[in-house]
Amino acid sequence: MAVSALTPHSDQPRSLPLREARTRLTQLVALAELTDTVTVVTRDGDPRPVAAIVPAGAARTLAQTTADADRLATVTSGWARRLDEQRRQSGRRHAAELRAVRAALAQVWAELDRRAEPGDRALARLRAAHADLFAD
Repeated sequence: MAVSALTPHSDQPRSLPLREARTRLTQLVALAELTDTVTVVTRDGDPRPVAAIVPAGAARTLAQTTADADRLATVTSGWARRLDEQRRQSGRRHAAELRAVRAALAQVWAELDRRAEPGDRALARLRAAHADLFAD
């Protein structure tokens, strides 16, 4: 007959026919107010729900729901813009740092090439390990 609005139930709430809901309306409203229960109302002889008696705190108008959704969309889009900007800034910083590392590495390799003996195998292995830094 009535189901708590605050505690989830795995079973379906029992419905109450409109005729009985009219008779017990005061009791059902008090039940909703005091125990946060929801009562589903059906038309007499039709099992489909047509209305519900819910606690006032649980009732939301379409305008309130739409306003909440609009506010959420605005906040979400603001955060998405901030995250995109942070991603772009981070990418620019990363690219600048990578260019600096590549330039320093190029200077080191130039000095190593100048000082090392031709055909030095250790230097060849080291150059192969750093090949990915020169790949762009």
